Amino acid sequence: MSFDPEKGSVSFNLARLKKGKHTFEVVIDPEMAIKLKHGENIDVSDAVKSLHIFYDAHKGLLASEHVLEEVFGTSDPEEVARKIIEEGEIHLTTKQREEIRERKLRQIIDYIHTNAIDPRTGLPIPPARIEAAIKEAKVHIDPTKRVDRLVKEVVEKIKLIMPLRFEQKILQITLNSQYAAKVYGILKELGELSKEQWLSDGSFMCELTIPAGRLSDVIDKLNDLTHGSVEINVLGAK
Repeated sequence: MSFDPEKGSVSFNLARLKKGKHTFEVVIDPEMAIKLKHGENIDVSDAVKSLHIFYDAHKGLLASEHVLEEVFGTSDPEEVARKIIEEGEIHLTTKQREEIRERKLRQIIDYIHTNAIDPRTGLPIPPARIEAAIKEAKVHIDPTKRVDRLVKEVVEKIKLIMPLRFEQKILQITLNSQYAAKVYGILKELGELSKEQWLSDGSFMCELTIPAGRLSDVIDKLNDLTHGSVEINVLGAK
């Protein structure tokens, strides 16, 4: 809910659903409602400002329980609010749309930078280059869509402008006994471990699969943690 100084009135963030001859509205927390609409495990009570179902929230016209039962098969406000959010439209202010759009743009750029490479060089693509390609392709970032769906839409358009390939690197890691136990847990956070082997002298060997764009960061981190005593070999890519 916000105050519009030009209109001198309070405005609401709404989820709105039209069913038959009726329109139903619920006053929402826009960020939480978007998460709920995307299937995240969000309580309805966290996604709405109140558990009131309206025909018109600005006029304060509450929907009748009889009509709710007839249209939704229930008059339970949580169940009805969930259906309105999941099936209806979420209305955002211009400022909110821009803030969410900008945040999702950064997430998309970071994802592509981390997971994709320039196939001509085998190197990660700089974030500034990705952003420039998105602007050149005139990609619309819909603030109400999931980031994973937006990534697919963005990639489809910008790959016509610049080459990119999603790739993972497979590393063989060897840690001596001094750092093996300390670094093991961190390896699990950095990527997917396989072919783990603890050797008789207390050292540890494994293969670590990571996003290609994180190769330099992972190598630097492991060298920092072990003061350069780690052995890292790039076995290949997939």
